[in-house]
Amino acid sequence: MKKILVCGQINMETTMRVDGFPIKYTPVNYPFFGIRTTVAGVGLNIASGLKKLGQDPEILALIGRDREGENVLLDLDRRELKHKYVIPHIEETTCAIILYDKEGKRQANNDLKDVQETAYPEDLFTTAIQDADNVILCNINYSRPFLSKAKAAGKKLFTDVHTVNDIHDPYNSDFMKYADVLFLSNEKIKGKEKTFVKDIHNTYGNRIIVVGLGKEGALLFEAEAGKFSHVPAVKTREIVSTIGAGDALFSGFVDGHTRGMDPLTSLKRATVFASYKIGAAGAAEGFLDGDELKKILDEKSADLEDNMIYHQFLD
Repeated sequence: MKKILVCGQINMETTMRVDGFPIKYTPVNYPFFGIRTTVAGVGLNIASGLKKLGQDPEILALIGRDREGENVLLDLDRRELKHKYVIPHIEETTCAIILYDKEGKRQANNDLKDVQETAYPEDLFTTAIQDADNVILCNINYSRPFLSKAKAAGKKLFTDVHTVNDIHDPYNSDFMKYADVLFLSNEKIKGKEKTFVKDIHNTYGNRIIVVGLGKEGALLFEAEAGKFSHVPAVKTREIVSTIGAGDALFSGFVDGHTRGMDPLTSLKRATVFASYKIGAAGAAEGFLDGDELKKILDEKSADLEDNMIYHQFLD
């Protein structure tokens, strides 16, 4: 397997079950066993998914010089994730509160503290990428200076820009420009996904673009083949919360792709991986291992193939 470096944020995450959205005001609630605090964040979510699938990623992140930062390091040890590049470089560890209802809908409230204004030490990144064949640069600000450096070093670059509706988005355009494999959500581009992907490709020339479609599955664009493929969603267990679904789809795809699987096979595996993950409340929980994924994939392969849709890419 080729080595993977993941650069992305780690935070403390509190999840709370609510009756529904919008939230009705009451002065006191008692959601017994409905509130949990764990370690999560996009960087950890992706690295944890990869680890569960048998990869051995190196993770790079900024955490706080506080008790929560110490908890992060303990959690990384528990998950057996390498963390020599996870450094206490800010005063307070970032945190999030996730509200989710019985239908799986969620609202994420992210407090990034001052991490967006803090640089990650360049010398540490330069050392970290030396042994990596593939580099995942999540769209946190301190990843930005490393986009061109990873590309210049000949690394395959993966990123996820999440919810965008402008190919020249001021915050995310750098990430779109450099990514070999680009992920995004359709939350802000529903009904015009293919047109948006064509515009991205024509502007930046990405090799592979994947659009998460939520309950509709995912859309894959392969530049070399010049085609779109739609992979439908599958149900593997009851949904608890959709938080972290996109990160699971991303990590599942990266796992397959770095093992030499073709993009479509990688996305089919990732769709099943993400489907199972959303049966857990926390963003960094609920992952299948490789054997479990293969078993469920074998069971669901007919459903996936029967509903596959292919489209040629037209200029």
